[in-house]
Amino acid sequence: MKRVAISIGDLNGIGIEIAIRAHKKISKEVKPLYIIDKTMLKRAAKKLNLEIPKDFTTISPKAKKFKIKPGVVSKKSGLYSYKSFLKAIKLAKSGKVDAILTLPIHKEAWSKAGIEYKGHTDMLRDIFKQDAIMMLGCKKMYVALFTEHIPLKDVAKQVKTKKLTKFLLDLQNSLNTNKKIAILGLNPHAGDNGVLGNEEKKITKAIKKANKLLNSKQFIGPIVPDIAFTPNFRKNYKYFVAMYHDQGLAPLKALYFDESINVSLNLPILRVSVDHGTAFDIAYKGKKINFKSYLNAIKYVLIS
Repeated sequence: MKRVAISIGDLNGIGIEIAIRAHKKISKEVKPLYIIDKTMLKRAAKKLNLEIPKDFTTISPKAKKFKIKPGVVSKKSGLYSYKSFLKAIKLAKSGKVDAILTLPIHKEAWSKAGIEYKGHTDMLRDIFKQDAIMMLGCKKMYVALFTEHIPLKDVAKQVKTKKLTKFLLDLQNSLNTNKKIAILGLNPHAGDNGVLGNEEKKITKAIKKANKLLNSKQFIGPIVPDIAFTPNFRKNYKYFVAMYHDQGLAPLKALYFDESINVSLNLPILRVSVDHGTAFDIAYKGKKINFKSYLNAIKYVLIS
């Protein structure tokens, strides 16, 4: 069985409840190692009124303990989630686990804790000194993001032929798929031949260069963004590249919100994650929680 380090995420959110409730199911498929110390685990379980499974294996992230405050943005919980992820990375780097599965952090809590990274992917890029690619989706459709957490006003400046060509080659190298990959344009109508913007000329050059280097027509586009996710077009493609965050994730979440996962590509380790946030509004309230994303992340580990 594959060994998976599970960074526990923000303990003021729903991550720990998902971990405890889904343990019995996932432990039949993988060997989970939860990055949380026993004291914090007991505190969370008590608040949730849940029994801790006997085979719930933990390892301490060596972070300061704190009082759990459901739904509260806290620098203490932010720092704990950071230390949990850092420990998981160390385990993966040393080969003690086969993959990392991350439960949701809160970006503002990381900021309050003085952590410079905007999220998991930024941290992975810095630690491994590689251009990690953020890809989200499910077995029906995946969307890779060329730019991620940057202001919309800065996206066009990032669309450069050389940079996009490298991105496409790294993506294909990571996926190693024979399925065609659809590349979205940036502007409405994919620029209308320069009438609505010139970025598509750079995107076209990048596609041609990447295809030439691969000696195949692996990449298709640039595709008009407002038709890319329509049923007739989508049925022919599994993989898409969006130029910016919401361009790809708005349609993905509209279609497959409950089942989508987040995968970090182009790294020497495998990292998967749930594709949802901390859900502070329902944390520790006994509300029904959907585990599809978490279980699908485990399935991705199994086939990778």
